[in-house]
Amino acid sequence: MRPILLQGHERSITQIKYNREGDLLFSVAKDTVTNVWYSVNGERLGTYNGHTGAVWCVDCDWDTKNVLTGSADNSCRLWDCQTGKQLALLNTNSAVRTCGFDFSGNIIMFSTDKQMGYQCFLNFFDLRDPQQIEDNQPYLSLPCNDHKITSAVWGPLGEFVIAGHENGEFNQFSAKSGEIIKKAKEHTKQINDIQTSVDLTMFVSASKDNSAKLFDSASLDHVKTFKTERPVNSAAISPTMDHVVMGGGQEAMEVTTTSTRIGKFEARFFHAAYEEEFGRVKGHFGPINCVAFHPDGKSYSSGGEDGYTRIHYFDPQYFDFELEA
Repeated sequence: MRPILLQGHERSITQIKYNREGDLLFSVAKDTVTNVWYSVNGERLGTYNGHTGAVWCVDCDWDTKNVLTGSADNSCRLWDCQTGKQLALLNTNSAVRTCGFDFSGNIIMFSTDKQMGYQCFLNFFDLRDPQQIEDNQPYLSLPCNDHKITSAVWGPLGEFVIAGHENGEFNQFSAKSGEIIKKAKEHTKQINDIQTSVDLTMFVSASKDNSAKLFDSASLDHVKTFKTERPVNSAAISPTMDHVVMGGGQEAMEVTTTSTRIGKFEARFFHAAYEEEFGRVKGHFGPINCVAFHPDGKSYSSGGEDGYTRIHYFDPQYFDFELEA
């Protein structure tokens, strides 16, 4: 089956995200627009307009009521998903790199970049307290002095945030006290992406050191490693199969010096248990910046440096596929 091509951005895609039901797909890019699409046919539902810089991250809460975006215009914004109305504007001193709703949808976290003399901070706001939003005062703001956060997700039950740093280490930050609960360092270079499994018990990390690794969310135990020959920009865990999909390719700035054949712009599928690659999907004309599985496990999407998002529906053979051990 041919992939559905979503053409809604003029610049490279930075993140894509499905909502929990999987009927909507959110995409953000370096061109200030946040798009939302129907994932079933690729029709564009609408846009969230307001940012004035590249949008780095997007998240949607559990019941698809609100959308959160973080941007290089030094703001994190909360939107009404249905109407596209801006509900809150949180100004920061530097670009917002990651953002996310906790399980309840009441607490949001976002991290800011270390730039222009400002520290990298991890901020927590409680949306039930309008005063926090009004005064732009997070109930918890954690400075990360050493290495900035490059990717972060909420852990199970909204108790902590798992953050990946530019030096390759992970920290669990408590959302209540702000203290570091656990640390781990398995990667040698920057963490580009962290995505959790559906039940939040595991997460997969994608790193510049040419590998993706699977971890236990609570203990930060390193379970599996998936190796490639190129930097991995994004990795996602299938909700129904023991599969991991990875997207990458060489750095965007080096693309023009190589032919597309050498570029390795395929999405790669690995078996989560055996750590073996069993399939590739071609298509993008540049590195893949983000991948995401549909919550029903029957399709996946990838967003690339070429500004396109592709929704791929799996063939029936995929579901009967057994890796020969």
